[in-house]
Amino acid sequence: MHINLPEKRYYGIGEVAKAFAVNTSLIRFWEKEFDVLKPKKNAKGNRKFTPEDIKNLKLIYHLVKERGFTLEGAKTHLKEEKQKTLTNFDIIDKLEDIKNQLIKIKNQL
Repeated sequence: MHINLPEKRYYGIGEVAKAFAVNTSLIRFWEKEFDVLKPKKNAKGNRKFTPEDIKNLKLIYHLVKERGFTLEGAKTHLKEEKQKTLTNFDIIDKLEDIKNQLIKIKNQL
């Protein structure tokens, strides 16, 4: 899944949910369930996600939505095989970026 977010220090929960095409409630739920997600909160309680949080959200989205893991399965998978999962996910992410660039070049021809 290719996420279109501009380069910023912090992202609001609305733009993150829009980029992943999910509801904001799902992002809040994942924040409670997964320890790796730690968005900053201001005095009003608004969540601001860092680029590191976005990377972790991509990984969680990949495990839960694309590969079909349950939440418990995704949690244990992240705890036990995090490095292997990150390596595979990085490779998949790079290949999808290359694919999108090639499709863009093809459409320009």
